Amino acid sequence: MIGKKVKRIASICLATLITGVMLTGCGGSSSSSSDSTSGGTLNVFNWTEYLPKSVINEFEKKYNVKVNYTTYSSNEEMLAKIQASSGQYDVAVASDYMVDIMRKQKLLEEIDTSKITNLKNIDPAYKNLSYDPGNKYSAPYLCGDAVVVVNTKKFPQDITSYSDLWDGKFKGQMVVLDDERAIIGMALKKLGYSLNETDPAKLNQAKEELKKLRPNIKIFDSDSPKTSLINGEASVGYVWTAEAALAEKDNKDLKTFFPKEGMYTFEDNLIIPKNAKNKKLAQEFINFILEPKVSAEISKAYPYTNPNEAARKYISPADLNNKTLYPDKDIVNKSEHVKDVGDATKLYDSIWTQFKQ
Repeated sequence: MIGKKVKRIASICLATLITGVMLTGCGGSSSSSSDSTSGGTLNVFNWTEYLPKSVINEFEKKYNVKVNYTTYSSNEEMLAKIQASSGQYDVAVASDYMVDIMRKQKLLEEIDTSKITNLKNIDPAYKNLSYDPGNKYSAPYLCGDAVVVVNTKKFPQDITSYSDLWDGKFKGQMVVLDDERAIIGMALKKLGYSLNETDPAKLNQAKEELKKLRPNIKIFDSDSPKTSLINGEASVGYVWTAEAALAEKDNKDLKTFFPKEGMYTFEDNLIIPKNAKNKKLAQEFINFILEPKVSAEISKAYPYTNPNEAARKYISPADLNNKTLYPDKDIVNKSEHVKDVGDATKLYDSIWTQFKQ
């Protein structure tokens, strides 16, 4: 996403402090030295700006392993690389709908929940969801939404609807996520349709709406869209919540808006791709990430909504009370998750390709 998403930066803590916290096993780690894997290499595939280097370093030190860490910018990019390189990655991060797609395509290893005991730390509201009943293939990582951010010094009028973004006054002023489902979804929401529309006629209406929006877009960026908002290169953004929150901290003229039609909301999950060479170590890594203090450290760097209930006591009250990161229920209730659209995916891909040209 985050970032996502989410994408999405202040330093976390002194390395010595983090080491002391994590090596003492604080925060609910359930792995013992007799069960853990020492030595070896773990290949991790994740969104950009989504995991602090200090956390990777601590895992390497704690388990005496090497982590090869590579990144991607969209779920579709991640899927394509995993499809083309079976066994290359041991752990990846996939959004809710993508877990469903990969599960159906038999691209995922089942996780052994007896080895990932820190799943107990996850808020029940984020477990056993429709895209992965029983969490057989995934463990919740971070969550968020796609929101609108505006430089109110330049454009003081509030954004209340997605249709406001089509206003000609925003020509060449927008940075948007380089994300197929988010941007096509925005056009669908403007028209009053679902993010998961499969009717070709309605999707073609969205295609025409995107043509009208295109002159307003200056930058496509899922990696760090906050940068162009902070430095003034763009004055309007459609970005992940953590990126919005971080941008607001650095530029007080920026303000987040939730369009009345409802938000694109997501849950990102830790997964083990099929034929992973180091499944045991992958499960050690997932369990480590779900330790409360480790999860909280991730949120300090990339402040997305954290589904780890046990971690929240270590997250600053300022972040927990930030309505961009933890919106009110009336906003949450209007949100919609992206789902697998089956055969309509080809039409989404075609619309996106033409839109980006």
